[in-house]
Amino acid sequence: MKKRVAALAMAAMMTMSVIGCTPDTQPAGGNAANSGNGGGAATGTEAGGGGAATGTEAGGSEAAAGSYGAIKLGETGTDITTTIKFIHHKTDREQDGTIAGYIAEFNKMYPNITVETEGITDYAEDALLRLQGGNWGDVMFIPAIDKAELANYYEPFGTVDEMDGYINFASTWASDNMTYGIAYMGNAQGILYNKKVFADAGVTSVPKTPDEFIAALQKIKDNTDAIPLYTNFAAGWTMGAWDAYLGAITTGDETWYNQKFVHTAEPFKDNGDGTGAYALYKILYDATAQGLIEDDYTTTDWESCKGRINNGEIGTMVLGSWAIVQMKDAGPNPDDIGYMPFPMTVNGKQYATAGPDYSFAVNKDSDADHKLAAQIFVKWMVEESGWCDFEGGYPISKSAPTSFAFDGVEVVENAAALDGEEDLLAEMNAESDLNFNNGGNTKIQDIITDAFNGTKTFDEIMADWTKEWNDAQEELEIEVLY
Repeated sequence: MKKRVAALAMAAMMTMSVIGCTPDTQPAGGNAANSGNGGGAATGTEAGGGGAATGTEAGGSEAAAGSYGAIKLGETGTDITTTIKFIHHKTDREQDGTIAGYIAEFNKMYPNITVETEGITDYAEDALLRLQGGNWGDVMFIPAIDKAELANYYEPFGTVDEMDGYINFASTWASDNMTYGIAYMGNAQGILYNKKVFADAGVTSVPKTPDEFIAALQKIKDNTDAIPLYTNFAAGWTMGAWDAYLGAITTGDETWYNQKFVHTAEPFKDNGDGTGAYALYKILYDATAQGLIEDDYTTTDWESCKGRINNGEIGTMVLGSWAIVQMKDAGPNPDDIGYMPFPMTVNGKQYATAGPDYSFAVNKDSDADHKLAAQIFVKWMVEESGWCDFEGGYPISKSAPTSFAFDGVEVVENAAALDGEEDLLAEMNAESDLNFNNGGNTKIQDIITDAFNGTKTFDEIMADWTKEWNDAQEELEIEVLY
């Protein structure tokens, strides 16, 4: 098996997907649309140590570490005087004072808990090195590690069942039925668009199928000066964003991506009804072939595109919900920025998937006061700070208010892999070189190149993918069931 030995290493380093990145401007937590898999963790719940048991008492520093539910903000830990350190990847929010502002609010409730912060530019790599070195502080965002390692580094917040009552995506960073990570925000998968451009083009309702979407892009081209679909080809990592829509969005089946995909003989076949992986990637091919993208896709620019969609020079961009705030903040027209569900309808219904971005975790080797202070800080950030909503994220806390909504669209989470199959998709990605939601940007760029130059038909591209997929299944001896 010529590539299998590299599979897990590649998954760990590349899944910083949705995306591979300018760390201060896009999420580095794994693919939000897929298994709810932040930071490149393996999908599913693996055995690997339990950690501290959950407690039920609250009040003072006697509250049990590892008991998120026992912490009562404003009551628990008010007798603690200590300093904790939080390392993270949000260098933009470190620099613009946002995080300092949250800490100032936190200190109104907990004046004796000092929080020192450090934003790290190359977080994916540096956080792993610091984690392994042991001298990183008290709170961090979990980097790409195996779930079996969680108990080696982190204090649990509670059981998965308990935490599921408080947060979304409680099982993402779980091991032995204990939750070790809580996301600071979630990402939902849809499409950014400029509402004024749509109105000027005569598009009166958001498209719900691939054909309707291509028709809308054509209207934008015919009736405005805006680029209908901005691909962000040159950035690379933005191309991988297309993979984020595989799963329930394109199939209506929450089990497809993490459980059935690896066992499917022809996952890229044309279903004939505008659904599935074939229809997903054909949108990009058709838009390119019909001249509905940039005139020169090789010269796209990530930073400048934010202002361009804000001022109406761009009609649509395919990116996760994490990008909404950035586009709104990039110019004088925030109200023109909209976010619509992906244009695909399965049996009369549209779906959106959501998953976590980077997740807070607490150092298991900190002393008791530091652990409790750290857990109090995490709970306050999740439930009281409003950071998730400020970033336009899909909600994490089940009690905090949120402004995120997709009208009439069910938001779901792709189901985790089956027990014992947590690594199969990572192995298939490496063996096939297709790397879905795992830094597979090149294969998406190739769709644009082939469509623009006419070097391959779309069916030829899908046939190539199918062969690579089938060869990997055979090499890895994976049973084909569908």
